[in-house]
Amino acid sequence: MRKTAGAITWAAIAWTAMAAHAAQQPAAYILGPDDQITIHALLVPEIAEKAIRIESDGWINLPLAGRVKAGGVTASQLEQAIAERLKVYVEQPQVSIDVTEMKSQPVSVLGAVKSPGVHQLRGPKSLVEVLSLAGGVDADAGYSVRIARRVNEGALPLPNAQRDATGQFVVAEVGLEDVMDGRHVASTLAIQPHDVITVPRARLVYAIGEVKKPGGFVLREKQTVSVLQVLALAEGLSRTAGAGSARVLRPNPAGGPREEILVNLNQLMAGKCADVELQPDDILFVPNSLAKSGLVRALEAAIQVGTGMAIWR
Repeated sequence: MRKTAGAITWAAIAWTAMAAHAAQQPAAYILGPDDQITIHALLVPEIAEKAIRIESDGWINLPLAGRVKAGGVTASQLEQAIAERLKVYVEQPQVSIDVTEMKSQPVSVLGAVKSPGVHQLRGPKSLVEVLSLAGGVDADAGYSVRIARRVNEGALPLPNAQRDATGQFVVAEVGLEDVMDGRHVASTLAIQPHDVITVPRARLVYAIGEVKKPGGFVLREKQTVSVLQVLALAEGLSRTAGAGSARVLRPNPAGGPREEILVNLNQLMAGKCADVELQPDDILFVPNSLAKSGLVRALEAAIQVGTGMAIWR
């Protein structure tokens, strides 16, 4: 015998509360494997309100309703499918679904973003929106963003998209500033589950010590700078600068201590010696003219750049 929904007055009240809660779910979210849902079915105690994990093949098993396809549909569509199955037992079945965990639409955001890692799309998202999900880009972000998509996930509709060396991904690289400003078609690119978005860190040079604006300075793509140019970016020397004892600290490719290159800034600014071309991660260190004995300790401290260092673009 069918159960009648209208026979119980509290059913309408309960259903109103369930519908209001379900309305808070992202309507366009497509359910998929590993998502967790809770099904509410009035007058069907056989379907308990407990969490159900969608199987890897996209199906779920329910008492009375049997095996139901949950992957690839929205929560609203799944509600209708389950209600249709329950019409054999309930005159007017009322079904509501809460999506309690969204794990079927992962996208990886890596590199110079504030919250790198795996994020869930939870509905359609553009490239800009996904970068926002990751907290936005860091101050030391480079000047490009790289999008990689599995070949079996569909095309990557960008002009320079091409397959990588493995043949498993289609990859494209676009200018980060153009994307963030909405000047590139990639800014509205619809990101797909399992896409990998990478924001490379910029190449930096540093000016620290007795300069007016110490910190790291971001190099544009393929840009090189000299000591005088970095000194200009750092807005010049302080009054107590030991300009004759400046150093360029250069990373050792083989590891170990940095190479020290003595630079006499007085002679350099007077045009009496050649400028020094800096490489990425070089540090221009200008000591205090009054702290001669502390030079070695200051050099050691200068190498610890990166922690709390201001980054200037």
